[in-house]
Amino acid sequence: MRSEISTLGVKKENKIILFNEKEVRRIWDDEKEMWYFSIIDIVWILTVQSDSLKARKYWNKLSERLRNEWSEVVTECHQLKMLAKDWKMRKTEVWNTETILRLIQSVPSKKAEPFKMWLAKVWNERIEETENPELSFDRAMETYLKKWYSKQWINQRLKSIEVRKELTDEWKKRWMKQWLEYAILTDEITKAWSWKSIKDYKKIKWLKKENLRDNMSNLELVLNMLAEASTTKISEKQKPEWFEENKKIAKKGWIVAKKARLELEKQTWEDIISNKNALELGKKLDLD
Repeated sequence: MRSEISTLGVKKENKIILFNEKEVRRIWDDEKEMWYFSIIDIVWILTVQSDSLKARKYWNKLSERLRNEWSEVVTECHQLKMLAKDWKMRKTEVWNTETILRLIQSVPSKKAEPFKMWLAKVWNERIEETENPELSFDRAMETYLKKWYSKQWINQRLKSIEVRKELTDEWKKRWMKQWLEYAILTDEITKAWSWKSIKDYKKIKWLKKENLRDNMSNLELVLNMLAEASTTKISEKQKPEWFEENKKIAKKGWIVAKKARLELEKQTWEDIISNKNALELGKKLDLD
């Protein structure tokens, strides 16, 4: 775990983030792959307090109110060491992104209102997408275009979303647990054809919370889709009932993609797996 501090001479990724030109300390947890943010810093900014002491007093009253409302979010508060104003590492209360957004909803402040409106808009869009799944693809296309991805890559990426959905639907039929077992099976598939776990794959591309698939080249996406589509097809035929059986099916699926990768690398004398992320690969260009 690494504290994000603001100082001259440190690498860009080790600086704190700025929110309305105010400093917000954060820590990256490698194990959980999650950012943790200083609650006091967020409260200080949203409530426009004159100093951190007043921000802390405000937070103490707010947390007490949340407890009285039986809010479980307060119990998710952690204490981690962060660099204080006196340049000493002191324990600071932190929350992850999800709980920080919950905090923003609880703060009656003009500065919090734009975030509350944004959250309401996002929630409304999710409801609309549930009623009309095609909207999610339209919004995804619009989002990727705004990020300057090429249309060729976007079409490939949207197809990969469709293939992934078919796989997770198949796992759902086999009674796999959505978070834990989906993650393990996905990691097994990725690790096998790419020879890297998802965590290691993201490390070589210098990623943290960013989506791995959003940082794959066309060929990487194709091989990943091949592995997932093969796994889906084999599972539909063999109908595994238990987790271990699903793991075996996943291994059979990735063998197809692994063979394709090895043959392609043999013909081209090039490693298909790229250590470049989306920025380095070049948006608006062919990413293969």
